[in-house]
Amino acid sequence: MNFNHSKKPLCEQVTQALEHYFAQLDGQEVIDLHSLVIREVEKPLLEAVLNHTKSNQSKAAKMLGLSRGTLRKKLATYGLDI
Repeated sequence: MNFNHSKKPLCEQVTQALEHYFAQLDGQEVIDLHSLVIREVEKPLLEAVLNHTKSNQSKAAKMLGLSRGTLRKKLATYGLDI
């Protein structure tokens, strides 16, 4: 694989996005941040993996480390039923 090493790793991008989020709060209290982050990240993750696997749910589930049933539940949650 040919990775462009000038790009930031995902963990650094997440840290930067959260720092930006905190800077925009203007003193507002943050509640349930974990759920917010998961909702914001999980749907595009599922979409990207399904795209990569050409909508093969068995391959997508294996790639994600989920059972096929769990994947199907998550797809339904986000309206991504295929």
